[in-house]
Amino acid sequence: MAMLIERRYNPFRDFEDLNRSFFGDNGLAEFKTDIRDTGDAYLMECDLPGFKKEDIALSLEDDMLTIKAERHSDFEDQDKKSGYLRCERNYGNYSRSFNVNGVDTSRIHAAYTDGVLRITLPKYVKPQNDGRSIAID
Repeated sequence: MAMLIERRYNPFRDFEDLNRSFFGDNGLAEFKTDIRDTGDAYLMECDLPGFKKEDIALSLEDDMLTIKAERHSDFEDQDKKSGYLRCERNYGNYSRSFNVNGVDTSRIHAAYTDGVLRITLPKYVKPQNDGRSIAID
């Protein structure tokens, strides 16, 4: 006699499988970044939805700009863990580094609004040598 197993239809299962196959299981393992050349500067736009501004840090060492973000969860707290039925959002540390050779690093500006970190990287402009006359005494 065959055993009949009742399986309820879950309309989200197909979507979850598609999402996993398209984006992978890493989620935010590497946050997405767009870089545009605006003429006199480069504009970086990094998707960091759900992060608090104070949990994002930028550092510059030599010609490497590093962006670090850390997301915390109530799920990490053992006292609150029992209230979760499902926890799918990613938590932890995320980091990316970019070479900023050719950028005037003293004028880098960053702003975080609506889950997007925008970093303006002004291009380094070599001072022009216009030449000059030298008087003879």
